[in-house]
Amino acid sequence: MEFPTLQVDAAQLVSELEQLATYSDCSEPPPAVTRVVFTETDLRARDYLRGLYEAAGLTVRVDAVGNTFARWEGTEPELPAVGTGSHTDAIPHSGMYDGTVGVLGGLEAIRALKRSGFQPRRSIDVVMFTSEEPTRFGVGCTGSRLMSGAMTPEELAGLQDEAGTTYDEVRSQAGFEGELTSAMLDKEAYSAFVELHIEQGPLLEQAGEAIGVVTAIAAPATVHFEVTGEGGHAGAVLMPMRRDALAAAAGMVLAIERLALDSSSPDLVATVGELDVHPGAVNSIPSRVRFTLDLRDIDGENRDDVLDSIIAACTQIAAGRRVEVSHKVLNADPPAVCDERIVDAALQAATKLGLPHRQMISRAYHDSLFMARVAPTGMIFIPCRGGVSHRPDEYTSPEQLESGVATLALTLAQLAS
Repeated sequence: MEFPTLQVDAAQLVSELEQLATYSDCSEPPPAVTRVVFTETDLRARDYLRGLYEAAGLTVRVDAVGNTFARWEGTEPELPAVGTGSHTDAIPHSGMYDGTVGVLGGLEAIRALKRSGFQPRRSIDVVMFTSEEPTRFGVGCTGSRLMSGAMTPEELAGLQDEAGTTYDEVRSQAGFEGELTSAMLDKEAYSAFVELHIEQGPLLEQAGEAIGVVTAIAAPATVHFEVTGEGGHAGAVLMPMRRDALAAAAGMVLAIERLALDSSSPDLVATVGELDVHPGAVNSIPSRVRFTLDLRDIDGENRDDVLDSIIAACTQIAAGRRVEVSHKVLNADPPAVCDERIVDAALQAATKLGLPHRQMISRAYHDSLFMARVAPTGMIFIPCRGGVSHRPDEYTSPEQLESGVATLALTLAQLAS
């Protein structure tokens, strides 16, 4: 196809990202951001975005859990559409680019195509997914999990936040009504889906490359462990008599690290990011410890094998220390391979724009992981300074944003033609 000549308004995009960052519950000013799903702040941010969609002439639809679709109608609207987008919820004390670049960048890609005179054959949607972050309900990507069938309506409805309020109750209180089944996507809804995102790693910046074209998306297994020992007075119980839950848990955490380092896959990573000690007193032997495991790989079979080894090691450590250990697997999602046609379209776009680029995998997971279950899917990465993400100093430059949006726009143009 003949590529349209683009004019990306990076200044407007930066201004909109900065404005979106003001919708925040963070104790610090922007660029520090806290925006948790279904809070009043999240709802105000959604209203702001809706105004931008409508100003761009897009038709807006919102489903039963708040997934939002802003459509540029094509000349043949009966055909399966092309989708782009990401999320705008933000973990506590994070930055202003994670997810938001894919939503506002998707909007700017459409505006740039409109300015060029391009007219899509297939409709193009900018999708804002609800609750990509696990902050409130302990499970990430709830909107895209429901859309793709990765989570049933019953499973989603029963999730609870820290206050014990169910997902179904919270979404209704936020004004999102309707049967959860109505949010599930038909597998013919999209002919392609492509997500623009900051890399959240250092490779592109280190190589001086503007664009990463993602070929595969690693998938997480999330596991909760509970270690139960016996508490007692720190001065009165002698060391040989102790059944210290924290000492046992420490051994388990080190075993997890060792097994991850020994894995045959260089892409496997394991993280214990939460540790809750009971009763949590300086002069009391810990009687119970809960910790979480985040285990990821693009090789699903290897990830699951390592998880089996971790569970076996924790069981052995528990027996040796005369404590008990239990675990619950919250999710163990399969990795995704990006569609070759979308990868090729993104590579052609970057080449046409003269942007240095590479093919790479995504070690972080995104809503695209679940969209890949219902549509051919791909991702485009742009660099972020120092590889930093999920922190207030997360940053990508206006020039990098412009490159990403232009690459996305030309990719969408190919896929929608």
